[in-house]
Formats: sequence, C-alpha cells, structure tokens
Amino acid sequence: MQANLLILGAGPMAARLIDEVEALEFAPYVVAGVVDNQRPDPESPIAQRWLGTCDELDAIVARVRPTRIVVAIENRRDGLPLQSLLESRVSGIDVEDAIELYERITGKIAIEALRPSTLILSKGFRNHGAAEMTARMVSVLAAVIGLVICAPLLAAIALFVKLDSEGPVLFVQPRAGRHGRSFGLLKFRTMHPTDEPSSEWAVDNVHRITRVGRYLRRFRLDELPQLINVLRGEMNLIGPRPHPVSNHSTFMEHIAYYGLRSTVRPGVTGWAQVRYGYANNLDEETEKMRYDLYYIKNRTLWLDLRIMFATIGIVLFGQDAAEVRHPAPMGRDLWAPAPRVLAKEIAYLPVLADQGTPHPTTGPQ
Repeated sequence: MQANLLILGAGPMAARLIDEVEALEFAPYVVAGVVDNQRPDPESPIAQRWLGTCDELDAIVARVRPTRIVVAIENRRDGLPLQSLLESRVSGIDVEDAIELYERITGKIAIEALRPSTLILSKGFRNHGAAEMTARMVSVLAAVIGLVICAPLLAAIALFVKLDSEGPVLFVQPRAGRHGRSFGLLKFRTMHPTDEPSSEWAVDNVHRITRVGRYLRRFRLDELPQLINVLRGEMNLIGPRPHPVSNHSTFMEHIAYYGLRSTVRPGVTGWAQVRYGYANNLDEETEKMRYDLYYIKNRTLWLDLRIMFATIGIVLFGQDAAEVRHPAPMGRDLWAPAPRVLAKEIAYLPVLADQGTPHPTTGPQ
C-alpha cells in the first residue's frame, strides 16, 4: 500500500524529493501535495501541487489524510507550524525530515540541504573503534586471499602488458588518502606512455589505449594491484575511491563537506562506484559525493558486502572503464546492468577522479 505524503515546503529540497519519489521503480509513496507560505511561481513544476499555507495545515491534513508529513521548509525558525505538526504526530501521522526520507529512498545524502547540526547530531558516522577495526580486518584478509588466488593471473597480465607495448608494467599515480595524505595508487598500465603533456579529454586519449589495456579496463583487471595498497594500509577494500592529488584542492573548494571523505580509508571499490559509476565533470563529482557521504554515515559490514557483490556483477558484465552509468534506484538489484552511456558518445567530457585524471607526463591511465 502506498503512503500518502504531504510535503511542507516548496523549495529546491521539496522539488528534488518529489522527483526522486516519482522516479522510484516501485514507488511506496504518492505525493498528495505541498504546503508553503509562499505560493510557488506559476512556471515552477511544483506550482500545481500547492495546497495552501502553513496556517491552513490542520484543514489540509483533514482533507488529504496524509500517512506521512515530510518537513522540507528551509527557514524553520519562523515558518514551521509546530502546534499543527504536534497534533498530527500524536494523532498517528508520521512526521519526518525531508533529508532523512531522501537519504532512505535514494541511498545518497542531499548535501546542499545539510546543516552542520544535522551531521553533528546524526547517529551515523561510526568510523572508529569496532567498525573501523572490522573493516580493516576484512580488507586485509580479502587482500591476502585475493593476491594468493590471483597470483597466476597477475603474473600473466604483467607478461601480456610487457609484451604488448613498451613501458612499465605498473602505473603509479599520486592519490589523496585518509586525512588527505598522498600515496601511490597502483594499476596495470593500460596506455602507451608519452613524454608530452596529454589532454584531459577521454576522446583525445583513446588512441593511446593498448590492445591488452582495452580488456583490462573493460573487466577492471587493471585495478588488481591495489590489493597491495590495501596491505600497505593506504586503502581498504571498500570505501570512497581516492581522487588524484591534483584534483583534491579543487574538490575541497567546490564540493560541500568534501573533507569528510578523507575521514575513512579510500577503497578499491565503493558505494558511489556501484550506484552511480564514473564522473566526468564537477557536477557529477558532486553527485557522487552524495553517495560517498551516505556510505561514510551508514557504513556497516552488510553494506560493504552489498557493494562487494555489486562490484563482482559489474566486473562480470564487463562495463567499460570509460562509461558513465546512470544511478540504480534503491529498489533495483545493484548487480543488474544499468543503462550505459559510452564516453565516446558524450562530446568532450573531462576525465576526472576514478577514470584516471592525466598524470602530468603520461596522461590518463
């Protein structure tokens, strides 16, 4: 049975929440309308949903009979009808913050609407003590087992890389780790080296991908050496993907709460990777940050297992490393293949972060 939602507020957060609710594959909610003291602009898509002002909340509740009231009002000091909300709550109607509902149905956090107090008072962010120790033990154990099992494969890949093209077997790129400390992320080389500064555009570097590199990138086998990074203590198996050091200061300046990413060890794979895929510009990096923050807040062993199984599914489907994948709704199996948009179909998107931001001398790897 669908829950009837009444949304307090008609701003950007309310509009975003409505879009996410109606995009759900099997929607458990239906939006009855919005209540706000300011009537929305007639050109706004939310205008047709306006039911009245906050002073009329009691009458609106009696008319539409909502199952849940979602508070999305931005200025709550003067605009929140506390008495009406209290009466609704004691009469059996659930009252919930819009940010919490948004987080639950999307698997990400609306960072633009967050207030520092929300993060400070949150029950999540258990990234120390037992939770951190468990994640570390599982990561080390998995890395040891993975290196032992994959040893013949690693040797074969190294041989193929060496025979296929000139250059080193491994590509080492400076990445920002925990607390912003730099470390050398290890990958099998998938491109022909160049001594000249290379372009940051994916389409400009397609010609540099080696024959072996195409297969390695498609099935993510070029990432296997990062198990060594895990054993070194620089990474965990699961966590936010480490960004190149060259991008770190830019993201700190332009993405809200970006510094929280460095409170945990980066991962070989992560929640943003399996939910969203690759980012090719600052807006997409901001979207991925919403997923990273959700993971940092809600990290559990069960969530790590979900990410691991989803990653295995993505590898088996062989989605290209240069692809941009759309986010999977929370109701969809994470290992099901998402709609695919090839980088070559997108005109001149910059290569950032996990796709391999170009090395100052060798270009993207």
